[in-house]
Amino acid sequence: MIWRTVDRPGYFGEKRDELQKSFDREYGNGNWRIAWEWGELILVRPEALQLYEDGYYEYFKTKPELLEWLVFNFSNVFDTAPSNIDVGFSYEIQETPNNHIHDIAIRRAVLRRGKWFSGNKLLEVRSVNEEGWILSPCNVPFHLPQMIYQGETKYKCEVRDFVTNPPWWLKKGVKNSIEEFYQQNKVLQVYQD
Repeated sequence: MIWRTVDRPGYFGEKRDELQKSFDREYGNGNWRIAWEWGELILVRPEALQLYEDGYYEYFKTKPELLEWLVFNFSNVFDTAPSNIDVGFSYEIQETPNNHIHDIAIRRAVLRRGKWFSGNKLLEVRSVNEEGWILSPCNVPFHLPQMIYQGETKYKCEVRDFVTNPPWWLKKGVKNSIEEFYQQNKVLQVYQD
């Protein structure tokens, strides 16, 4: 199989299902994939998610007090809905319209650091109005910032001027974040005979 990169689709958000259907129409079901550029390599989803998760793991290594606060005060984390905790450690189960991967990455990183939750309440890690916003992937620095693609990408598959109208992860978060890696390095590839 030969895969050829045809686009940098960027963030999908709630348009995920609609965009995937449009890729099916344009390229044919099974003839396209989302992958991530890593220097000269192209990574598929499991490898990209491992790097994403490693970002949290490395961050918790440098912020042990944050990790202690998290596991002492909370019973678990969720992103798009409390039902997210039911998927445990599986990135493959996505029961809500928006992908939720940073809650899973946080759970896995906590486990890898030899800790687990002992608090009595759930922590939402998506809303800017909640205390869990500190763990949003746009607020956590990526551990290998030199590997983040620095060129332009699309936002919900629409061309946008990143200088005057940057995407949400640049407006609300830190430069070279985990979210920036995940969105900037994302590529759309099509199968070629």
